[in-house]
Amino acid sequence: VQLVQSGGGLVQAGDSVTLACVGSGSTFSINAMGWYRQAPGKQRDLVAAITSDGGETTYADSVKGRFTISRDNARNTMYLEMNNLKPEDTAVYYCNAGGAYLSGIYYPHLASWGQGTQVTVSS
Repeated sequence: VQLVQSGGGLVQAGDSVTLACVGSGSTFSINAMGWYRQAPGKQRDLVAAITSDGGETTYADSVKGRFTISRDNARNTMYLEMNNLKPEDTAVYYCNAGGAYLSGIYYPHLASWGQGTQVTVSS
């Protein structure tokens, strides 16, 4: 699955932004997917993940209650709605597809990433 991201940019603390990740191919709807982020000098961490049918989601503690992951399989698109953004949310955000979603944990597909999109939150 090839993944193309959109959204992001420079926003102020408290603002909202929605990221989108469009996947190619007919297998999009059978893939669990996730959003990751990587701040400068830090590792890439899971932000949120969703099962293939959208029936189950998981979130990092730092974004619970502020971010919402969703998907529209008819449009081959996954979303990350980010509300009440904080400066510590500043990072490059990546989508991932085709990983394993097991017992509430998402294990990424190491060769299936979007191109990344910068989100910068100013205080």
